[in-house]
Amino acid sequence: MGSYPSLNGKVVLITGGSRGIGAQTARAFAAQGARVCVVGRDQAALAAVVEEITALGGTAMSAVADVTDAAALAAARGVVEAELGPVEVLGAFAGGQGYPATTAELTEQRWRQVLDSDLTSAFLTVQTFLPGMVEHGRGVVLTMSSSAGRQPSQANLAYGVANAGLVMLTRHLATELGPRGIRVNCLAPSSIRTETVAANMPEAVQAQVAAKHPLARLGTPQDVAGAALFLASDDAAWLTGLTIDVAGGRVTN
Repeated sequence: MGSYPSLNGKVVLITGGSRGIGAQTARAFAAQGARVCVVGRDQAALAAVVEEITALGGTAMSAVADVTDAAALAAARGVVEAELGPVEVLGAFAGGQGYPATTAELTEQRWRQVLDSDLTSAFLTVQTFLPGMVEHGRGVVLTMSSSAGRQPSQANLAYGVANAGLVMLTRHLATELGPRGIRVNCLAPSSIRTETVAANMPEAVQAQVAAKHPLARLGTPQDVAGAALFLASDDAAWLTGLTIDVAGGRVTN
C-alpha cells in the first residue's frame, strides 16, 4: 500500500471491523500509524483484530456495539474518546445482508432488517460521531455502499435500495458538512474475496464471477482498504461527495 504520513496519529474508528473489509481497513490504517478502534458485535473476532495490530506494533482497541442501536453507539463513542480521543476518521462499514431473493420472497420484516443493518446503521454511526468533528472543524467520513447500489444485481431488492441510499446519504452529508471542514466519500466494492466468500463460494464459481470483470479477478479487502486510505488522507483533501467504484472496471452508471 501507499504511504500516507497525514494519517499518522489520527484516531480512526471502523464499524464492521471484526472481519473482512472492515478488519483489513483497520489493519491498513494502523500500519500508517493511526490509532484504531474496531466496532462490531463479535467480541472475540474484534479482540483477534486488535491483537494482530498490536503484535505488529500498532495501536488498537475495540468496542462491542450493535450499530443499529443509537445508545450502544453512544456508549462506544464514550469508550473510544476516553482511551484514544475524538474520532477524526470514521468508517461506517457495517452492513451485508445481500443474499439473493426475489422481491416476492421478501417479507416486511426482512426488508426492514436489511435497511436497518445497511442504511440506518450508517446514519446512526455518523450522527453519533459527527459532533466531535464539528467541534474541531475537521474530519473524514467514509461510507460503504456496494456495486449492488450502483446497478441492478442478483442481490435482494432491499440490499440494492439500501446501498443506493448510502450513495445519496454521502452526497447529502458532503454538501452539508463541507463548510464545517468535514469530507464525506463512499466506497462501492464489487465482488470481494473475503474470508466468507473464500470459504463458501466454490472456486469454479469464483472464476466465473472474476471473468465478468474487466480486470479478470475478484477484488480483495486490501483493494478496498487502499482506496479508503487515500480518501482519508490529505492527498484527497479536495475530494468529497464521491462514490468510488472499487469494482475492477465492472461499473454501469
